Amino acid sequence: MENENTLYYQFVPAEGRKIEPDPAKTALLIVDMQNQFISRDGLDAQIALEKGMWDQWAYFFDRIDETVIPNNKKLLDFFRANTLEVTYGRIACHHKDGRDRSPVQRRPGWNNILLPIGDPGAEMVDELKPLDDEIVVNKTTDSVLSGTNYEFLLRNMGIETVICTGVVTDQCVASTVRSLADAGFEVILVEDACCAATQQLHDAEIMIMNTIYCEVMSTDEAIELMSQQLEKTTQNA
Repeated sequence: MENENTLYYQFVPAEGRKIEPDPAKTALLIVDMQNQFISRDGLDAQIALEKGMWDQWAYFFDRIDETVIPNNKKLLDFFRANTLEVTYGRIACHHKDGRDRSPVQRRPGWNNILLPIGDPGAEMVDELKPLDDEIVVNKTTDSVLSGTNYEFLLRNMGIETVICTGVVTDQCVASTVRSLADAGFEVILVEDACCAATQQLHDAEIMIMNTIYCEVMSTDEAIELMSQQLEKTTQNA
């Protein structure tokens, strides 16, 4: 993806940086694709309807249904078909009153999230349900790494590259990408498998993160890259 922010990236070589992930050391991470946030039957959608704000959120739910869920499913099917590592991060607190939540998830507004483990809203949407042996990390923060053992689990499995998707681009996804990059992982952010409240917020965050924190790709580009790497692995076996 071409980056237009020349002030930050003017010293990046024109050809960019070639990333060549080892499939055996690569994990897919799906962030917060949960019923409460992205389902038209979820609590967030109900609140938008009740408050007469549905028109403002129409872009978000349309992109989720038409683009983000199908592309996440495409990635998920590819990873499972090739026996590659699939992981999830989700917002879910332990106490029903949410007293274990981080302060950012108690503040008034859209970020005031109370989702105890076991609540139907905390579950991933049906199209992206985890299999029994796929890792699901519960978090009470934006980043999947902060306050969880996700990094520890990745290190145990020898993971070096994380392909990241989910919602919302400019909050939990961005926090996770930055945390992964700071922890030394290579990160691929799949742009058309993510969504923010508006196209402008999504595009701005993608532009900021690309090149330094991650390599931004489309779903098809990420699958093509992984297919090429799998073919190389087979040839070298």
